Amino acid sequence: MSSLAGKVALVTGASRGIGRSIAERLGRAGANIVITYAGNRNQAEAVVETIKNNGTSSLNASVPKAIAVQSDISDIESTRTLFQQILSTFKQIDIVVNNVGVSVYKPTVDITESNFDRIFNTNARGTFFALQEAAKQVSDDGRIISLSSGAVQQSISTGGVYAASKAAIEQFSFALSKELGHRGVTVNLVSPGVTNTDGLIMPVDALEQLVQSTPLGRLGQPNDIADVVAFLASDEARWVNGQVIQVNGGIL
Repeated sequence: MSSLAGKVALVTGASRGIGRSIAERLGRAGANIVITYAGNRNQAEAVVETIKNNGTSSLNASVPKAIAVQSDISDIESTRTLFQQILSTFKQIDIVVNNVGVSVYKPTVDITESNFDRIFNTNARGTFFALQEAAKQVSDDGRIISLSSGAVQQSISTGGVYAASKAAIEQFSFALSKELGHRGVTVNLVSPGVTNTDGLIMPVDALEQLVQSTPLGRLGQPNDIADVVAFLASDEARWVNGQVIQVNGGIL
């Protein structure tokens, strides 16, 4: 894939897991990276240092290769401030990756109003207004990529609210892909299957069943997701727009 040198990429929720792998992968491709984190600054700064160690800034010597910004996607003003801070530091935004999200798995009868509001305020409402800011601020020929979930396609018990919040992100993105096409901006989604991160908590027998039902015979790894995001962020993906890329080893 072509280099992302000279590009500025925002990756939300990138202090660990899939988000971290995406940020580091885009950094290796030459992009300048802005990551957001909710509370663990030390984790976020460790990601920044890893990205910086991969090379110097591709803009100029006075601009950092990577920075970490504390931001709460469920707070609209925090999101707007984030985009303005990026523009103040880097003068441009070329790639936006909406990775941050939360999940609660409970039977429908046990979901509380607090559970519901937390999921939708972060995943649906928060991502919508992040997409709105991206639509306003991203450069022409830019890339907007959001993380959906295999739960949208493969319904599971206890996951209805989470899946619905991710389905909302898909619909927001489909509409935006048509609205920004005249500027050469593509809007796509990556839908991971079960991925082996520190946030994956499942009984051993359930994990074994997943592995057995996946044609490739293993769980997904964060880098599996990051490589697809990097492709969608590249010039090679310029003709891919309004799509959901399933990255799940064929489990569906």
